[in-house]
Amino acid sequence: MKLKLFQKSSGAPNKDRVKTSKAQPVRIWSNKELAKFTHLFTGSVVNISGWEDMDKQGKRYKDYFVNADDYTVTNYTPSHSANGIQEIVLDIEADLDPALVDKFDVVLSHTNLEHVFNVFKAVENHCLMTKDIVIIIVPFIQQQHETNEFGDYWRFTPTCLRKLYEINGLTTIYESFTNAPGKVNYILSVGSKQPGKWAGKMPAFTPLKQICPWVS
Repeated sequence: MKLKLFQKSSGAPNKDRVKTSKAQPVRIWSNKELAKFTHLFTGSVVNISGWEDMDKQGKRYKDYFVNADDYTVTNYTPSHSANGIQEIVLDIEADLDPALVDKFDVVLSHTNLEHVFNVFKAVENHCLMTKDIVIIIVPFIQQQHETNEFGDYWRFTPTCLRKLYEINGLTTIYESFTNAPGKVNYILSVGSKQPGKWAGKMPAFTPLKQICPWVS
């Protein structure tokens, strides 16, 4: 496993990295969802495989965590666009370095798990890295999208995400779904190792069931 901590991006170019595109409606939806609760979190935050850390609406995800003490991005290779943000080069399918266990208070994972083949190991590492919160955003319906740099392997259901949290010692405390017929649809799910801490603080949680009834 490669692991190296930078105070800021090395600036090394990555010729295969996909440039940030304009925000699509589903990205705008997930940004609005994150804005509902990210201000609640303090301590250390990490954005897993966060690339440039851009929300595609002119902000960085770092800006959402207004009460965080520090913020880090991980990438599989050094990002040339994360200047000014601490960066860890990390393979999330490999055994986690012990120095990263319980290192962060919040782990954010935005639309990267569909590109990881060993998704069970990746989610295990997400959960090992956090003292409490994991936020996962993944596609439920999306066209296949892959490049020379990454593949596209999975689509997720709410039940799957709840089970992935459960087997790693977390409890689901919030989830939501885009619910846009004929469009790309994401699921956003928040798991916690300390669910009682968030009672009455997070938005109301109703488990998603039988989503997408408009699919024939």
